[in-house]
Amino acid sequence: MTILGLGEGPFRFGLFVLVLLVMAALETWLPRRQRRHPRKSRWTTNIGLLVSDFLAVSVFTVLVPVTAVIAAIWAETAGIGLFNVLPMPGWVAGIVAFVVLDLVIWAQHLVFHKVPMLWRVHSVHHTDHDLDATTGIRFHPVEIVLSILVKAAAVVVLGAPPLAVVLFEAMVNAAALFNHANLRLPPALDRVLRLFVVTPDMHRVHHSVEREETDSNYGFALSIWDRLFSTYRAQPRAGHEGMTTGLAEWQADSRPNRLGWLIALPFRRR
Repeated sequence: MTILGLGEGPFRFGLFVLVLLVMAALETWLPRRQRRHPRKSRWTTNIGLLVSDFLAVSVFTVLVPVTAVIAAIWAETAGIGLFNVLPMPGWVAGIVAFVVLDLVIWAQHLVFHKVPMLWRVHSVHHTDHDLDATTGIRFHPVEIVLSILVKAAAVVVLGAPPLAVVLFEAMVNAAALFNHANLRLPPALDRVLRLFVVTPDMHRVHHSVEREETDSNYGFALSIWDRLFSTYRAQPRAGHEGMTTGLAEWQADSRPNRLGWLIALPFRRR
């Protein structure tokens, strides 16, 4: 499978690097909030987590050859799944698959907040004291592997077209970099964009230390789900400059900037 003359892997990686560099440049030019920690210490940790995720996924797919794209190819070949049974134009199936998969990721995110064992894993993402594009790659390897299984199951049930799955994976990764960015958008532009997609100001509320604000704005790409399921919160109570991001229990602790500590965090006794 090629996209713009590139294979799946190079296409996704190239888009990821491009969006990360663009967001990093925009954050420097139009920062929304003052950083509490130097970029170097946080970026080293967050990129270290990304490398850990890549290694974990590589080992996992050798032992269990399952990814969302592999699942889509298998379902298409076997004629399994909704879109492989119902006659439907490919572009329609692709759009519907994208929307439904985004809903699945929204629901997965909600569940990771509500189930204590899963929250221990997901809390690694929320320990970041600052918020910028690299927070969008700050996930524990266990969460990444579990997410692969969730997406693969959804893809098989849907019979999602492989190309749509590749584009979904690429766009969700790009959206995560965008909506975690420390980026100041013009208020009018933010109001329009968040009618359709999750903006940095919208998602930043989700990273507040205030529990009722953390329990809101779970969306990754499309903003409709939080509005539809009444988990939408427009602004943080203290304002974007005055709010505190991260988790309350680790505010006075420098260990959330240490890679080894983060990898071990879900397994520590609390």
